[in-house]
Amino acid sequence: MRVIIVGAGMVGTQLAKHLINEKHDVSLIEKDEERARHASNRLDCLVINDEANNIKTLEEAGIAKADALICVTDSDELNIIICGLAEGKYPGVLKIARVRNPDYDNLSLGGEKALGIDYFVHPDRETARTVVQAVEHGALGDIISFGNSSFEMGTIEIAKTSPLCGESIKIFHTLIGSEILVALIERGKDVILPSGTTTLNEGDRVYIIGRQADIQKIFEISGKKIQHVNKIGIAGGGRIGTLIAETLQEQAQPNSKSLFSFLQSFFPRKFKKMVLIEKDYELCKELSTRFPDMLILNEDISDESFIHEEGIANLDLIITATDNQELNIITALYMKSHGVKRAIVLVNNPSYGMIARRLGLDVVIPIKSVVVDSILAHLLGSGVTSLHRLGEGSIEILEILVAPDAPVCGQKLKNFRLSSEGLVMLITRQGNSFIPHGEHQFEANDRLVLIARKGVEAELEKLFGRQA
Repeated sequence: MRVIIVGAGMVGTQLAKHLINEKHDVSLIEKDEERARHASNRLDCLVINDEANNIKTLEEAGIAKADALICVTDSDELNIIICGLAEGKYPGVLKIARVRNPDYDNLSLGGEKALGIDYFVHPDRETARTVVQAVEHGALGDIISFGNSSFEMGTIEIAKTSPLCGESIKIFHTLIGSEILVALIERGKDVILPSGTTTLNEGDRVYIIGRQADIQKIFEISGKKIQHVNKIGIAGGGRIGTLIAETLQEQAQPNSKSLFSFLQSFFPRKFKKMVLIEKDYELCKELSTRFPDMLILNEDISDESFIHEEGIANLDLIITATDNQELNIITALYMKSHGVKRAIVLVNNPSYGMIARRLGLDVVIPIKSVVVDSILAHLLGSGVTSLHRLGEGSIEILEILVAPDAPVCGQKLKNFRLSSEGLVMLITRQGNSFIPHGEHQFEANDRLVLIARKGVEAELEKLFGRQA
């Protein structure tokens, strides 16, 4: 695949690095000289230091033979203009634009191409949705949901005192007595796709697929007590913090028809137990008007005195969503040390996510990785509906729709093999989800969840996609 990326910020470089590692042909355009130089030194691809809002530069980057154009500059308008410019002369190229301004949300509604752009990626809204999903599960750990399936993936850390430590993963079936699957174990720098005899060690980070009630039971067994989230604090009233507050408020309405019914029992109708903390006074005034039933505190979260003065230590959950990832981590740690029960932390850099988890923070959401995963899912073909990367990018979880004429249709699962390690973890068929065994056959329109080492996307497209 030939891909042109415009913008060499963190998202652009992370995306380029992933695609290069997957042996795709990548060209990167960046107008800032220092950024372009830095990218050129780090990435094995063509880097052009120029403006991308002209056809000449796009053609120099190879737009005539490109499969996709991805615009992730810091300007929403520039991303839209570049895609529109390319559409005029090269309409067959897939175009993806990152936009932050909520005023552009309507452009992507209806699933139809707008302004020459095939897909809009909304990082703030994607992040807010991920945060709300974590709140729905009591912020006990990272959770991955799969479409409309009743199954989800949860993570637990194996402590020395855990009854799971030293046991084989078969113990889960004994203890839970339900349909579950241990999909992945992170052990230090090693990533293990386990068998039934794999033993759990202290410090292992274990990824488990099961129904929500079973995941919560596993949390309890591992020592994480299920607690109601009645009092929530959001640190940071910027764009993401506001979206989180808005989404939580919407989902908690008694008449809400959303999937987040779990929240409804946790929130009072007037939201007297939701607190938004923001140091900018003018922004606080705007937030007070926008959220009249929410407590808005004009405070600096780096000032340790306010945590006692305002009763913040009594919160069940703190969500740190400022623009400063270091401050988010430090604030969450400090508040937990003073009695706040759980913390959800937003970071930009995925490496900070690893650090934050090792420091004991409950849920860590790397914003840039959420965006990159969303873009990659759009790139991988019509059959791939979602993608999540684990193990510092070495493992991928993909949701794939089986085409009616796919080569695997009618084949038994036990005969299915990938060139790399891989496992079909879940099948959703006609609205029913199940963990498959070897005798199950693939059928047209099955929605699969697979876990595999990176680099198998093209192979999966051949196996599960439509034939030419």
